[in-house]
Amino acid sequence: MGQLDNKTALVTGASTGIGLAIARRFAAEGATVYLTGRRKAELDAAVAQVGSRGIGIQSDVSQLDDLERLFAEITERSSRLDVVVANAGVGEYSPLGTITEEEYERTTSINFKGTVFTVQKALPLLSAGASVTLLSSSSALRAAPGLGVYAATKAAIRSLARTWAAELADRGIRVNTLTPGDVETPGGDELRAAFPQADRSAAAEPAAPTPLGRVGRPDEVAATALYLATDQSSFTTGAELLVDGGVTQL
Repeated sequence: MGQLDNKTALVTGASTGIGLAIARRFAAEGATVYLTGRRKAELDAAVAQVGSRGIGIQSDVSQLDDLERLFAEITERSSRLDVVVANAGVGEYSPLGTITEEEYERTTSINFKGTVFTVQKALPLLSAGASVTLLSSSSALRAAPGLGVYAATKAAIRSLARTWAAELADRGIRVNTLTPGDVETPGGDELRAAFPQADRSAAAEPAAPTPLGRVGRPDEVAATALYLATDQSSFTTGAELLVDGGVTQL
């Protein structure tokens, strides 16, 4: 018997990395899981990994038409959502003097706008007692030179979780923030590789030191996402859970 039997979940940005690990764990615990991603080939491969409980819907969270189509399909297939994980996000290395309007628009549109409208459009489908988890980043809690816009969007996500937790409390809907640190993912590896060697700090190194002496694994973040999705966290809302090997606290 799984911890999410008979539950329906949505995980955005689930083609690779943390999102895929969360989708796999939710499906293993009995949930029907909707996965989104911008690239069809990667999304199809992710759904194959998740198995028969996974349903892939190609969409870009920064495009409202895509979100309308996504939630229309979920409504037709399932009519409700018990769990939403707003995970889709991007990051780019852009020191203050080199930030372009295109980079700014891309990062804020996916990370911030995408999170806002994903949760807004999910509202009619959310069951009483549903769980909403927003993915932030430890970059929002410590200096991360070259990641100013990315870190700012992730800090904003933490603020959204507090506000929405208060707004949705009367429906019994819990909203929390999950904040990973350095985790071995394709997206993280690509971002770290973009740092010029001369500008690399501990935060940018592929094997950045943590008090635990290693970087994290996507399945470790997924375990915390599972906790937030289940009744094990029934008295937790408006909170931020750090999965960063202690790097922001010790």
